[in-house]
Amino acid sequence: MEEKATPAPAPSARPAPTGGSSGSGAGRVQRSDRGGRPSGRPRDFQRGGRRGGGRRFFHRRKVCKFCVEKMDHVDYKDVKVIGQFTGERGKILPRRLTGVCSQHQRQLKVAIKRARNIALLPFAARR
Repeated sequence: MEEKATPAPAPSARPAPTGGSSGSGAGRVQRSDRGGRPSGRPRDFQRGGRRGGGRRFFHRRKVCKFCVEKMDHVDYKDVKVIGQFTGERGKILPRRLTGVCSQHQRQLKVAIKRARNIALLPFAARR
């Protein structure tokens, strides 16, 4: 029997990226020579691991100061209390920083604005 010689397959060339999108990542190939890991990520963070293995911090839940003290409403004349909820530049601090509940945050906003209008609190910090 005669064996037919088959032509060798041509090396497959990767097509050039099309579309003219410069820098958008078109045509990028993820490197797989690192054992299947995505490129650029440390091995520690691959499965949600932590670097250093230190202690985890316990985040204490913030509680509303006005609810704890059972205050019905926030008084605009109590400058010491409402002054704690303004930043050093005079801005009203958000709930996520102060831990005040949404009902008291709305009352606090009105009280701070009233105290500013009658010059109990500054609108902005002095330079």
